[in-house]
Amino acid sequence: MDLSELENLFGDRLVTSESVRSQHSHDESWHVPENLPDAVVFPETSNEVSRIISFASKNNIPVIPYGTGTALEGHVHAVNGGITIDSRNMNKVIQVNMEDMDCRVQAGVTREELNSFLRDTGLFFPVDPGANASIGGMCSTGASGTNTVKYGTIREQVIGLEVIMPDGKIIQTGSRARKSSAGYDLTHLMLGSEGTLGFISEISLRLHGRPEAISAGVCSFSELDGAVNTVIEAIQIGLPLSRIELLDELQIKAINQYKKTSHEEKPTLFIEIHGTPLGVREQIEKFEEIAKENSLINFNWSDQQEEIDKLWSARHSALYAALSLAPGKKSFTTDICVPISSLTECILETKKDLESSTIIAPIVGHVGDGNFHLILLLDPENEDEVNEAKDINDRLVTRALKMGGTCTGEHGIGLGKKEHLRKEKGISVDVMAQIKKALDPNNIMNPGKIF
Repeated sequence: MDLSELENLFGDRLVTSESVRSQHSHDESWHVPENLPDAVVFPETSNEVSRIISFASKNNIPVIPYGTGTALEGHVHAVNGGITIDSRNMNKVIQVNMEDMDCRVQAGVTREELNSFLRDTGLFFPVDPGANASIGGMCSTGASGTNTVKYGTIREQVIGLEVIMPDGKIIQTGSRARKSSAGYDLTHLMLGSEGTLGFISEISLRLHGRPEAISAGVCSFSELDGAVNTVIEAIQIGLPLSRIELLDELQIKAINQYKKTSHEEKPTLFIEIHGTPLGVREQIEKFEEIAKENSLINFNWSDQQEEIDKLWSARHSALYAALSLAPGKKSFTTDICVPISSLTECILETKKDLESSTIIAPIVGHVGDGNFHLILLLDPENEDEVNEAKDINDRLVTRALKMGGTCTGEHGIGLGKKEHLRKEKGISVDVMAQIKKALDPNNIMNPGKIF
């Protein structure tokens, strides 16, 4: 592959060393990369991305967008080699509009960087998938996370995009207006497209006011169904919960070992409520009443920011804590989402599958919106373990679809769930493929993903 044209443009920001190519050949999924990208480029502007993609289009070279590498379904694998575009140097907060409560950022800005920038404004960006993901990557995978129950997913926060199309042209979607009926909704077409339709280079986002009061707590239960039923009842009566996370006893054990905490090793909810001081206290009391009717053991709350940060640090470490249960193994991390009324049944049936399995697999989930994850620990080179994990995952997805749910609540399709997408969407997948072919006829944008 002759990259001299790009080398002249980017100099040492185009890298072909094996170590850097290997680093960019995979994400945090269990999928073993078959190939390395031929080169990794580190652009700083949209125009530079346009030059890269125009070159790739002219020479029919695959292009793989890369954010922070925290995806969980093989999204950044260079299936056919090609050029990986790493957005880490595209990390500028371009504009913050205080009065309109919105901002514009480059794709490589991470959620923590954005919130650090906004610290003194009274505003914040609420989407929290756990990892310190890039905003561009979050848009590409349709991310959500712990705050979804109150603030919604990334789809509800994005009001416009700049996208580099497969021919190198730069388009703008959406506007800063609160609503629009102007033509096709290209913004939401690009969200969740996993880099297969274009490279998201800039994002306009809604921001939210920081709450006056925040309280967070840990509630442990004697039974798993008691914890889940507490969530369902709290949602059904309209408690304004901001975060509500479920961790089964195995995940709590892992966190205790990894973070040196001392939580009761029982099914546990991590809760957070935002509002006024009086309102927060009232909601805590109502939540405790519900929990007491559902096998509650312990109920501990705090309004001290240091304690709240410590709590969510433990939750955000769930994946790495789980990996510490079986050193040397990788995580086959899967997620489904079901209507909240089916959540208890879905989790309990999944738990039965795990009890008859030899695979270690904690359960953790954003149960306030019906979404939960299995962290199946395996050796990717062990065919028996891989097949057993796939079988558990297949049963989980089948169960979710029968309940009116989806094969992925927030991780996306990538390499790992292509067959499940077909089961869920049927011939709608053919329509998706037609859109892909129309926009990217040479299939250079992140080939091998979704379809």
